[in-house]
Amino acid sequence: MALLPGIMHAKKIVCKSVNGLAKSVPKGYFAVYVGEDQKKRFVLPISYLNEPSFQQLLIKAEEEFGFDHPMGGLTIPCREDIFINLTSRLNGF
Repeated sequence: MALLPGIMHAKKIVCKSVNGLAKSVPKGYFAVYVGEDQKKRFVLPISYLNEPSFQQLLIKAEEEFGFDHPMGGLTIPCREDIFINLTSRLNGF
């Protein structure tokens, strides 16, 4: 289960985010920052953390940032249009 440690670290980042900047995130959701140059904030259901395609983004985030994310919350190093496409598929649209 190589993904489990990554998920646990993502959970810590999300908790820091909730305790710090992202208090407006509803229960059962978490905030991420996405984009190459300018970061846009997205609020996602925590169920996404169980999705293999989303877990791949978490691995990419870990490889690029480690566990020190520049925005104070979970930062996903992905183009916004690709991220929206992925989350739309996870939503079933």
